[in-house]
Amino acid sequence: MQDSNQHHDAHKVDPGKPRNGYEWLSTIAIFFLLLLTLIIGTGEMIHGQLLRVGEQIYGDPDTGIQYSFLRAEPEKPSCERNIDIDAAVQQQMAANQNDEFADFFGVASEEDVRNSIIAGQASCVEKHNFYDQIVTHMDEHPSVRTYRAFETTFFGIFKFGTEYRALLLMLMVAIASIITTFNIHHIGLRAPSTKIDFKVYGVAMVIANLFLTSACIFQYNSAMNAGVEVATKMQIIYWLWIGLFSLLTLISLYKLVKPPVPTQEGGSIGLALLSVPLYAYMAISTGANFTFLMNYPMGQAIYLGQLIEFSNIFLSLSLFIWVGMLLKRTRVVDLFLNILRPWNFAPETLTWLILLAAALPTAYTGASGIFVIAAGAIIYREVWNAGGRRQYAIAAAAMSGSMGVVLRPCLLIVVIASLNKEVTTDLLYHYGVYVFLLTSTLFLIISLFLAKEKFRIASPAVALPNSAKALVPVSPYIVIAVAVWAFYKFVLDTNLNEFTAQVIMPIILLAMVLFDSLRKAPEPQPATGHWDESLKDYEHANAPTHEPRENIGFFKSVSYATFETIGHIGALIMLMALSVSVGGYLERIEVMSIMPTDLSSIVMALTMLAILMVFVGMVMDPFGAVILISATVAPVAYSYGIEPVHFWMIALISFELGYVSPPVALNQLLARQSIGDAEVAEADAEVRHKSFYYRFERWLLPLMVMFPAMLIVTFIPYLLKLFGWYQ
Repeated sequence: MQDSNQHHDAHKVDPGKPRNGYEWLSTIAIFFLLLLTLIIGTGEMIHGQLLRVGEQIYGDPDTGIQYSFLRAEPEKPSCERNIDIDAAVQQQMAANQNDEFADFFGVASEEDVRNSIIAGQASCVEKHNFYDQIVTHMDEHPSVRTYRAFETTFFGIFKFGTEYRALLLMLMVAIASIITTFNIHHIGLRAPSTKIDFKVYGVAMVIANLFLTSACIFQYNSAMNAGVEVATKMQIIYWLWIGLFSLLTLISLYKLVKPPVPTQEGGSIGLALLSVPLYAYMAISTGANFTFLMNYPMGQAIYLGQLIEFSNIFLSLSLFIWVGMLLKRTRVVDLFLNILRPWNFAPETLTWLILLAAALPTAYTGASGIFVIAAGAIIYREVWNAGGRRQYAIAAAAMSGSMGVVLRPCLLIVVIASLNKEVTTDLLYHYGVYVFLLTSTLFLIISLFLAKEKFRIASPAVALPNSAKALVPVSPYIVIAVAVWAFYKFVLDTNLNEFTAQVIMPIILLAMVLFDSLRKAPEPQPATGHWDESLKDYEHANAPTHEPRENIGFFKSVSYATFETIGHIGALIMLMALSVSVGGYLERIEVMSIMPTDLSSIVMALTMLAILMVFVGMVMDPFGAVILISATVAPVAYSYGIEPVHFWMIALISFELGYVSPPVALNQLLARQSIGDAEVAEADAEVRHKSFYYRFERWLLPLMVMFPAMLIVTFIPYLLKLFGWYQ
């Protein structure tokens, strides 16, 4: 889960900071690729406004001059403005007489020729007059050339990016994957730490990347020998895939020969196997099955093509990952928590309020894992500082990204609606609100039931003034968000919704990072002490400590956030690409054939479908799971009479249950990455002497919330409809 270098030297190295030349170069490259993605995303709306502004500034309704006439340097007409009409007529008559087809078509009369030449001359004079008018207008407005150069350059970039969106994604994924592989940053059940861990890790990565390289070569040869011309763009994509996985194989081989310095002694094969990235497990399992069992060696490469087919979605996801990493570089989360701190809530109440608040940024960062990475550590510290158990705090961090995936404008809902015409985003978001209320309420009830101290709250006389005071530092960030929204709304005529959030949110976060950099103020850090029952006064017990942190400036903040983005693009998107491959394998073996087609009970169908989707959520990322489910499970569910919107609510809640369920529990892995292995190990150590629940609370609490929620979402709507209480 972690870069091995940061793992063994975390106290010296900022894991979010580039440390050498190639990391800085990759950061610059990814930054410009993300910037180009933003330009593509906003290109149409911005270019439309540029044309409108150009027309307002340089257009002249009185003379009929439009800005569209000025977008290129006018070309002087080639015709002669002043000619001798009589001579031209005689010349044309002589030419007509010598025409070999004259006898067949007849010779035009002199009058017809004269009229034709006069009409042509009038058109020529009109062209010259228009040319003179355009040149005069441009001379009177010399700035039009500068404006035109900017507008047409922007249009060229936007057009190029739109046409080569797939290549843009490929370059971004390639750079990120190389850095991720070199830094041993792929997602696994545990970070490698011993000598045997790194050996097993290295061998698995070499085999995995060899399978992928082989699949891409087979696909390229098949395409080139198919007798059909392959577009140049597709050939480039094939070469990029082959080159990428060949290079990843060499990097993995290098890391196998020269592994990082182990941080622990000993180790075992069993633990080492847990260190193998999920990416490698997926690549090896699908590669072996496609190649040796199905005689389909190009299978992995074929399904990697889904990455290209849905390039717009994965580019949006890259932007959302960037948003999450930029969020880490701002004070927003910490300042928001300053509003809650004065009330000195009991840990369970505080955690519930934090999860409610976290739902919105979860929805606006596109997927559950991104917010866990961005804010999981802060949430963990805050819950623990309020008196919560470490295990409980880790569970809260893991669940912080689970509840908002059903809310507007989460990208996952957009993907579902784009792949399934039976549902719309509005319908899914509408019912998603009820699912959100259900899961958040269940979390509060179960947390309070297990709590030793049910309620705790500071005196309003003390808390309210402090909480109101804490609103003041938050207000500039609210103003920034509203200002950016207003700019898009009223200047670019674009609202913030599920289709535009991926291009508006990065601008909002960049503005917030800039604001933090310009303030040059010490940043308040969460309190490092734990809640003391003997201290009941907020000022002493739960106030955050203020430790000045060096202001690193806007550009360094953005570069650090971009470098962190690289690791997560390389780890998450490649994991998603391999998840699609896993889904393709399951589809080819017709996994849905195990579902009986003659079920007389819809309850049995709902049960089997829910179990299947929980399993899918355990082993696949959300986007890969949606692609698989849309192609295989959804049609079967509809055939059983399950309403599409009900089915997808079941799918979403089942996925979220899968993301917190062993053996993979992706959100738990990402929470551990955010919090740090050392902190998680300490949390495990302090409860070894306690009962089963408290030893495994970080795993059990999310299951105790999400499993009942899944049962309710699966069966209650059907029962309500069965008894006629809901239509």
